[in-house]
Amino acid sequence: MIREIITYPDRRLFMRSNEVESFDSELHKLLDDMYETMIAKNGIGLAAIQVAVPLRALIINLPDEEGKQHKEDLLELINPVIIESKGTQIYTEGCLSVPEYYEDVERAEWVRVEYQDRFGNKKSLETDGLLAVAVQHEMDHLDGHLFIEKLPYLKRKKFEKEWKKKRTAKKSGVKV
Repeated sequence: MIREIITYPDRRLFMRSNEVESFDSELHKLLDDMYETMIAKNGIGLAAIQVAVPLRALIINLPDEEGKQHKEDLLELINPVIIESKGTQIYTEGCLSVPEYYEDVERAEWVRVEYQDRFGNKKSLETDGLLAVAVQHEMDHLDGHLFIEKLPYLKRKKFEKEWKKKRTAKKSGVKV
């Protein structure tokens, strides 16, 4: 089932999500719905809070060289924790909860994450590049943070101004 994605400035996006304690059919349904929602919205990652469920669960499915996403490559990270990170990289990020806005963000180049899968089994992941960016971006959601908070002051102010302008135009039916 495709769920509605909540968008900035919805207050729920700024809440810390709760630990997942039950690895049951309800969690599995949530993860399956998140996958359908992410694919339908052309995303590569989605945190549970983005579909208004405050649980520490996220999914990531990076496209292959041809831009196709394969379900067998889907990562489901439950209760993830970054154990170690190294280096820095700058990547242009976007977010399904901040539609149509992209900006360069600095993050760790490499991360090691410990998490649980949908059945509660403990797992570990070491990664770099785009997957490391996606993991950090989605994990920020679990702590109530959006990528726009990482922007320098002036870029953040510019974003706020553009966002208000878009919202005002949308309400009045004007295309921007």
